[in-house]
Amino acid sequence: MSGAGGRLMVYSQDGLGLGHLRRTSAIAGAVSAAVPGMAVLLVADSPVAGFFGAVRDLDHLKLPSIIKVRPGDWRPVSLPVGFGDVQVLRRELLRTAVLGFRPDLLLVDHMPHGAMGELVPALETLHAAGGRTRVVLGLRDILDAPRVVRRRWQAEGAMDALERYYHRVLVYGRREVFDVAERYGFPAGVTARLHYTGYLCATSGRALPSSRRGRDGRAQVVAMVGGGADGYELLRTVLEALPAVDAVRPCTATLLTGPFMPRASRQDLERRARSLPARVRESVRDLPPLVAAADVAVAMAGYNSSVEILAAGTPAVLVPRAGPSAEQRTRARLFAERGWVRTVEPERLDGATLAAAVLDCLAAGPRSAAGAAPPDLGGLPVVVEHLRSLLGARATIPAVVRRP
Repeated sequence: MSGAGGRLMVYSQDGLGLGHLRRTSAIAGAVSAAVPGMAVLLVADSPVAGFFGAVRDLDHLKLPSIIKVRPGDWRPVSLPVGFGDVQVLRRELLRTAVLGFRPDLLLVDHMPHGAMGELVPALETLHAAGGRTRVVLGLRDILDAPRVVRRRWQAEGAMDALERYYHRVLVYGRREVFDVAERYGFPAGVTARLHYTGYLCATSGRALPSSRRGRDGRAQVVAMVGGGADGYELLRTVLEALPAVDAVRPCTATLLTGPFMPRASRQDLERRARSLPARVRESVRDLPPLVAAADVAVAMAGYNSSVEILAAGTPAVLVPRAGPSAEQRTRARLFAERGWVRTVEPERLDGATLAAAVLDCLAAGPRSAAGAAPPDLGGLPVVVEHLRSLLGARATIPAVVRRP
């Protein structure tokens, strides 16, 4: 093992959002805290790679940012060149990174082959070097509609990469909520390496405030849209709904636009909020306490936002993103079926519908009082223990069976 604590490399593709970056940053920070001297290299394409603050013994390697328009269709975020040129550049950067950093452990987020197969040359390089690097795939449980995942993973070589190169698959969820292996058609050999960790919450173990009422007695509503690139319509509708909510339950709203919302959209929200009991902010330094102190949270149905709301116990209305994948719709539906959240479909989103859903949440009170069985939110320490076990016992782990 190289260095006192070994070397961990993390691959995270999240060109126009915060979800994957927040999750991988939380894992990297937790591993760094648990394994003294661990050197962590986070390879990411987010334009705000350091958004979640500095982590001890961690540095970032920035890839040119790309965004998925639809399954199998990608484009550069900033560079005015063809996707093919950016793809070649990213592929070579990844291969060079594994050669130079020589990780003991590679944690791949979300895509076993990387975006459009860009990670495969790096994986093959590690295998050709003797296979000393343990390779782990970390999956949020819901990726897209099962038929889409099966088709794209076969066409792009993701399933082949998963069978050939990975020693362990960690699913950040619960099998009884979404059976990843069955829904996505994982081969038996891959299923044998698969472990469900519970939902991974970056606030795991933190004490959060219990007060849910503002100083003036008004109910507190917090609305958030992750990175914010496509969050304008939801936040505008929150402002449209606010007078109807305030008429029944006096309230104050905090709207978080995220760093990627276009400036003109953010300014329009600020203008609309001036005559309302609302404030608009790009972000807050520490989001979980704000969510925990709210009486209602309104959010899109991204993995991190949803799980952090569940961890806070705050009644929530989730409005899933309409596309390009079915991920958020599926999550919102499954969570609503278990009584964890309320949901409004994007096609039905208007001020009156959202106001009714928020008032229902205010009437019902905290989720813990509603009788719903609580979700398993202990994923982060479970993931850390899996990674520690791989770092500490590499020689005892069976080799991946390679297909000819």
